[in-house]
Amino acid sequence: MSKTAILEYDGKKYEFPVIIGSENEPAIDINKLRDLTGAITLDPGYKNSGSCESKITFLDGEEGILRYRGYAIEDLAEKGDFLEVSYLVIFGELPTKAQLAQFETDIRKYTLVNEEMKNIIDGFPKTAHPMGVLSSLTSALTAFNPKVVNVDNEKEMYEAVCKTMGKFLVIATWTYRKMMGYPLNYYDNTQGYVENFMQLMFKLPTEPYTANKSVVAALDKLFILHADHEQNCSTSTVRIVGSSHAGLFASISAGVSALWGPLHGGANQAVLEMLEAIQKDGGDADKYMAKAKDKEDPFRLMGFGHRVYKNFDPRAKIIKKAADEVLRTLGVDDPILQIAKKLEEAALVDDYFVSRKLYPNVDFYSGIIYRALGIPTEMFTVMFAIGRLPGWIAQWKEMRINKEPIGRPRQVYTGYPLRDFVAMDKR
Repeated sequence: MSKTAILEYDGKKYEFPVIIGSENEPAIDINKLRDLTGAITLDPGYKNSGSCESKITFLDGEEGILRYRGYAIEDLAEKGDFLEVSYLVIFGELPTKAQLAQFETDIRKYTLVNEEMKNIIDGFPKTAHPMGVLSSLTSALTAFNPKVVNVDNEKEMYEAVCKTMGKFLVIATWTYRKMMGYPLNYYDNTQGYVENFMQLMFKLPTEPYTANKSVVAALDKLFILHADHEQNCSTSTVRIVGSSHAGLFASISAGVSALWGPLHGGANQAVLEMLEAIQKDGGDADKYMAKAKDKEDPFRLMGFGHRVYKNFDPRAKIIKKAADEVLRTLGVDDPILQIAKKLEEAALVDDYFVSRKLYPNVDFYSGIIYRALGIPTEMFTVMFAIGRLPGWIAQWKEMRINKEPIGRPRQVYTGYPLRDFVAMDKR
């Protein structure tokens, strides 16, 4: 017997169906609420509102669970690679060996970016934030790929996926090259996707470049951990922009802009900025742990706790090992990373943090890895965007194939009621 919820309003009772998700999450379907009652719900930030039904990602913040298409993030990070997980997230099933090889081959077909894109990137000053440049370049791809994708045509949709995966990686790394004043690099079809990220970023024309295998493995895991995260700010943005039937590049460009915010993708940049501030003040980690526990002190310890995970962030457990391996392999001796390790060690045993479950999160460890690789803090959110790309594609694809209606939230108007116009000489 299906469940229902009863709402009593203005002396009348209304019955609404209850939908139960595959992980037993209940949702009251209020699709007809306004038609039946004339009222709407008010839910700032949509913390209690489901905007869609999705088969892509399951997240349980209380239990610290994250799964893509039913597969535990721990298994995917340990046993899969980024393109394999990207295929899973976008198309719904793990690829066969042949499918994965074909996917990588087909991505390589689209890795060349139109040379005129260089004119666009040349128009930005070196001081431009890489996320602003990335958002603009992603949107500009629409001009060079004007054909509207027919989402009901599997071949067209597949080609659009491969094109987006291929070109986005290249333009993302170009934002770094622009900032550094380096010549732009091209994709090398003899190397893998993550290896290509490394050479696109760091290869110089004056010397050969070989990516460190431990670093490649760590970045591969990090991209997997960022691949999707349910209906967060940037993902919801991609879906709502796409609901107007805007194209894939335009929708992803909007997602990049949403990710840019310090409360979302910019969190790992905030971690390093905090560590740099601590170093400038003498590098006393204990002093700042005490400040974080002082209710009267405005200081906030960045990279600890998570607004969704009320337990340990499952992604942090995985990436902590990778961060330790990167630091050990590279032999990095960086005072800022030493401060980070002291904060981490203290927070994992300090009762104040343990009792409140303020554990180091994925942003904390990803910032440490990026810092160790010599990636500037302004590039941290670009790194996040590269990992999140398959999730954005999958969410856009699901929304369009499901023929979801255009997003159109309601509001409660609290402004002036009708007023008479006041003539200029009487104001």
